[in-house]
Amino acid sequence: MKRFRNVDVLLLLLLLAADARADAPMSPDTEACLGCHDSIHPGIVQDWKAGRHARTSPGEAMKVQGKALLVSSQEVPKSLQGVTVGCAECHTLRPEAHADTFDHNGHEVHVVVSPDDCAVCHSVEREQYGRNLMSHAYGNLMDNRVYKLLEASINGVPKLEKGRVVTARPEMDPNPESCLYCHGTRLSLGGTVTRDTDLGEMDFPEIRGWPNQGVGRVNLDGSLGACTACHPRHRFSLETARKPYTCKECHAGPDVPAYKVYEASKHGNIFSSQHKDWNFGAVPWTLGKDFTAPTCAACHMSLLVNTDGKEIAERTHEIKDRLAYRLFGLIYAHPHHRDADTTLIRNRDGLPLPTDFQGRPAEGVLLNEKERDQRRQAMQASCLACHTRSWVDGHWIRLEATIRETNDATRTATDLMQEIWKRGGAAGLAAGANPFDEFIEKTWSETWLFYANSIRLSSAMAGGGDYGVFAYGRFQMSGNIQQIADESRRIPRPGP
Repeated sequence: MKRFRNVDVLLLLLLLAADARADAPMSPDTEACLGCHDSIHPGIVQDWKAGRHARTSPGEAMKVQGKALLVSSQEVPKSLQGVTVGCAECHTLRPEAHADTFDHNGHEVHVVVSPDDCAVCHSVEREQYGRNLMSHAYGNLMDNRVYKLLEASINGVPKLEKGRVVTARPEMDPNPESCLYCHGTRLSLGGTVTRDTDLGEMDFPEIRGWPNQGVGRVNLDGSLGACTACHPRHRFSLETARKPYTCKECHAGPDVPAYKVYEASKHGNIFSSQHKDWNFGAVPWTLGKDFTAPTCAACHMSLLVNTDGKEIAERTHEIKDRLAYRLFGLIYAHPHHRDADTTLIRNRDGLPLPTDFQGRPAEGVLLNEKERDQRRQAMQASCLACHTRSWVDGHWIRLEATIRETNDATRTATDLMQEIWKRGGAAGLAAGANPFDEFIEKTWSETWLFYANSIRLSSAMAGGGDYGVFAYGRFQMSGNIQQIADESRRIPRPGP
């Protein structure tokens, strides 16, 4: 009888807990929003209702003890603590800070919810994300004159003029659906537009650069980034952010084929066959219990513990703080940047690049050996939860050898390319031209932008099968270098 009474008590407690979670009140302002949008935008509303924000108030979330705590802010406004996080709690927050705030049925509403809005409850995550390369992704691309030349060679419209192909400006800026889809756009206010809605004519702010959910979006309150890049509106699911499909949106290659390499790796094999049995919503995330092979989030972001509850890796939204190297070679792989704003970098030739064309790193802005070792240990902690020290050490020896060898190959290609520029076979930076737009320059660019990167990622991610060889690796890289060498031989050398 005693055992049955305990079971009854347990069931009662679970029911009370479920009722308490379901009874978290909704604010009158959010109820007003739902009064219209429940029928006008049922997809949005139902998605929100299925999420954690619709079930829990910040006040209740702040009572959680230990590693399961998700609200990192020490103080949350009392007006928000006792209600669910609904439409009004996000879209009417800090109205004075948002240039797109407008009167909407008597409410001061802004369209674009920014990381500074999320910071009201998630201040630590917001601060960490601000130190992340991703939050500066717009400026790191658009404010770098060398990268802008690469972007122009890709997005420009090829036209034939007097027998030569020239790159013309496109009729409409393609950046928001190409480079800036992932890097993020710069939002600006363009005025007001009147739209005919289901409830009659209404005025709305016209936002240039919108819609966008790029990781480095420059928002109308001046903040950088978009939490929705990883936690999509309006459910903001932790499960979605932890699955590799979310990262695939921008990391599919060929410049950063991280998802393709992961999918083909042994870790990816295990994920694809077993992930339906994993618990992607647990906080903290217990390795060996909730999941058994890493995803992108497990290696780069998540709070991980072992089955004894001991912390393996702390939660971070800085992402780069477990990375010793920047594998994405521009044009060489190099020690990781200290600062998230890479426009501050100047190499020995005065260019905003982390290395010069000889592969020598820029001084004072990249991690030193001690700092790299700290990052290396932070990443290896997750590896060692499944693998022996000899396995992990062997993996790192291979990776660092691969970095050196792909940099050596890039140096060979670049030396050849510089000789071609010198002899007038193509026009490079020294001639005031775009170094990426001619055929031989595109062949050179592919060598380091596609193939060297693919080889390094295949090594770093413990596999990837053929991505380091024939799929997009050593075979293509060596072929491109030979092509550049053949072209170099065809260009006449200057006479004595």
